[in-house]
Amino acid sequence: MYDKRVKIFIAISLAMLLMCVLRLAQMQLLADSGLQDEIAKLKQQRGSSRQLKTVRGKILDRNGNVLAADAPRFQICINYKLSSFLDDRVIEARRLKAGEKDANPALVGFYNEIEAKRNQLTEVIIPGCVKLGMSEQEVRGRIKAVNDYMWNQRAFQAWRNGPHDPNLEKKYGSIISLPLEEAMADFERYVPDAQKRLRQIAAVDDLREMDKPMPLLELKTDDDIFAAQLEFKDIADIKILPTGYRQYPHGSVASQTIGWVGVATQERDKKLFEDDRLASYLKDDLCGREDGVEYVCESILRGRRGELVYDIDRELVRQNEADYGDDVILTLDVALQKRIEEDLASPQINPLYHAAGMAAVVIEGGSGDILALVSLPTYDLNGARYDYGDILKDPNTPAIHRAINKQYPPGSSVKPIILIAAMETGLVTGEEVIPCPSRPAPAGWPNCWIFRGNGVGHSDQWTNNGRNALKGSCNIYFSQLADRFDPLVLQRWLFLFGYGRPLPLACPVPPSGGQEMRQLRQSPGQISTTRPTARRIQSFDDIPPIRRSDKAHFGIGQGNLWATPLQVTNAFATIARGGLHKPPRLFLQPVPSAGGPNLSADLNISRHTLDVIYDGMSAVVNERSGTAYDTFAPAGLSRFGVHVYGKTGSTERPDNAWFGGFVEDTRGRKIALALVVEGGQHGSHDAAPLARHVIELCIDAGYIGNGEPRSAR
Repeated sequence: MYDKRVKIFIAISLAMLLMCVLRLAQMQLLADSGLQDEIAKLKQQRGSSRQLKTVRGKILDRNGNVLAADAPRFQICINYKLSSFLDDRVIEARRLKAGEKDANPALVGFYNEIEAKRNQLTEVIIPGCVKLGMSEQEVRGRIKAVNDYMWNQRAFQAWRNGPHDPNLEKKYGSIISLPLEEAMADFERYVPDAQKRLRQIAAVDDLREMDKPMPLLELKTDDDIFAAQLEFKDIADIKILPTGYRQYPHGSVASQTIGWVGVATQERDKKLFEDDRLASYLKDDLCGREDGVEYVCESILRGRRGELVYDIDRELVRQNEADYGDDVILTLDVALQKRIEEDLASPQINPLYHAAGMAAVVIEGGSGDILALVSLPTYDLNGARYDYGDILKDPNTPAIHRAINKQYPPGSSVKPIILIAAMETGLVTGEEVIPCPSRPAPAGWPNCWIFRGNGVGHSDQWTNNGRNALKGSCNIYFSQLADRFDPLVLQRWLFLFGYGRPLPLACPVPPSGGQEMRQLRQSPGQISTTRPTARRIQSFDDIPPIRRSDKAHFGIGQGNLWATPLQVTNAFATIARGGLHKPPRLFLQPVPSAGGPNLSADLNISRHTLDVIYDGMSAVVNERSGTAYDTFAPAGLSRFGVHVYGKTGSTERPDNAWFGGFVEDTRGRKIALALVVEGGQHGSHDAAPLARHVIELCIDAGYIGNGEPRSAR
């Protein structure tokens, strides 16, 4: 009986073993069963993926010069757990945590650790960084910055972990927007004992940033990298790490136009790619910071991450290649822009106003390309991410883009438009005289500048018709002429020339997903007695009216008339093209998609009117008694085959000096320009010489004139 049972058991076991073998064979050999696919899918589902960094597209000028590009660099990085030994707040907090009695073993060991770590910092790490080019003060400053940053993070978290005012977060909309100062003040209210606060801060030891190496020194050469590796090879808390960064090869040149990148922390930034898993922003990802091309063209420059997908056995099963961001090519000539910026800020070339706020714009007449878009002072883009707080606090306001985002009364630079509008609407003929007598103007009317300075009027010099009034910039002529207008007609002509509305400087390719197209921030200017209430000026109907009493002041570019240097320059470009108004162009590539609105408009200015305007603007610089003749005559620019048509201007309250106009050469090429000097007293003395120098730089660069470029920098 027993043997029979054993035989039955063996038979059942063999049967079960056979079933397992057959099942295994099926799993291994029968591919059509689909089981292998199921296993593979399961392995992938339980696997992992690693996303790679995005590679941002470059920003280039019209000649292919790199204005912004991603580049690798190496940094000496320090771990906060080491740097914190030079922070007395951390030491005191740890002492309180360890205990009060000197006999406490934890406290004795703690003091020994302090001494060892501080010696390592002061005798090895700081001297090692000094060998690599930093001063001891700079190294200590960097370490302090790391410690201050981390202490603030720990203190903020300690405040959040404890009792606090819940209304603070509601007040600012999010915890990210809450100022540290308010959080710390609230912390002190709820925890008035300073030592207790220290203990609570010391208890915050799980922040991810605490284990993240913090940049201490950038290594610029291969020799520096090798020397640093030797210097710190035995220190675990010091690492030489590669990282990517956004490099701006020309430093401060065109800084306000190019813009800069910073960590994507704002909600409006994150929304741009929130539906794209491989383009959406991860922690510490960079994006263009408002304002500038980096921000406006984020949808073009961003790129998409690559991805490595692993199965449960950590075998690579799929690799998605990264899509590099596309390049953006600007119309700017960075070499010309640099020379203009340097020369306007030079005490030798601009002795009186080299430190003043200034703006200058150069536009190629035929294409409308912006060749230079200058705003002074500037700031260094390579340090903007870290120094932006100081940049914003700078009393000279380098963060403001004066060429497009600051408005000024245009002064007498507007007078050619006033004369065009009056002649085209039949309010005056080119030959009609409006007297400028040698006596004060009636009460409420502006006096002519020549009477204020010399006690005489323009009528004592010449027949005060339109072209001569332009030549001498006669305030009496233009204030009385502007008073003849119906207010609405005067405003409409200013609007047609681009005043009172932002000029389109938008991203050339709309972002996907229905996001709003980004624009370079611009001031719309003002052509009304009160400021427009419309959030964006879409049409002339958005412009409020002007009082009749304002018209006389509009005629001389004062009162409630304001414009940006770009608007003034583009108006002169319109005059240079014979009345063809077109928006200026900042982007060469990518080319905007076809089918967009045609924003060019022919103002249909008659040939006779243009002849009067050209004659008067030519007389400004080429005839004796022209307001800019003394500046331009000695330069003899005609020897380069160019003819200058200009208009000086100056304003009071605020004081500014203007020069605007255009230049034509014998080949028919034209450039338009305008320049404003903040604090300048006279357009003829303070702005015209600088504008003449800008024209000479344009001749040097080959954009105007009949010769080859004479020099290059």
